[in-house]
Amino acid sequence: MNPKVDFYFNKEKKWQKEIEHLREIVLNCGLNEDLKWGCPCYTLDEKNIVLIHVFKEYCALLLFKGALLKDTHNILIQQTENVQAGRQIRFTNLQQIIEMESIVKASIFEAIEVEKAGLKVELKKTEEYKMPEEFQIILKENPDLQIAFKALTPGRQRAYLYHFSQPKLSKTREARIEKYIPHIMNGKGIDD
Repeated sequence: MNPKVDFYFNKEKKWQKEIEHLREIVLNCGLNEDLKWGCPCYTLDEKNIVLIHVFKEYCALLLFKGALLKDTHNILIQQTENVQAGRQIRFTNLQQIIEMESIVKASIFEAIEVEKAGLKVELKKTEEYKMPEEFQIILKENPDLQIAFKALTPGRQRAYLYHFSQPKLSKTREARIEKYIPHIMNGKGIDD
């Protein structure tokens, strides 16, 4: 146990018993405990394997390369359609964790083996992301913007494409695009 992580378990009221039990399970799998993104994160040779986090309706283990696991018990959940690698195992009470303990351990050990084998999740390429029609038109009308967008890192391009394509209304998509043109022209990402 890493003392700098204790605060996370002490501050949690609703899910305290559940996450304390998850902590025991994960530590019994031989992983190192650290604090990353404000949550308990468990690593092997400084590679992230699993994270404990809480939400309003559930607490969960996040397996960083969960998409590569077999999931024979059908317990791994993809948080949103845009999450490519990570998968959650969600819990709504302590009894559920106790009943699933052997399955949870098996999933963690499988995740460890995936990491040891050096397996990587095949991430979607930038060109596989939907480019909103409104952005295509603006890029055609503004060659400098097109050059600036192509000069961005693939991750920054994907973030913009995702952000621009989310709204249902065309005028909202256009407003988002207009707002970020200066960022793109300056070589900045959406969060820079």
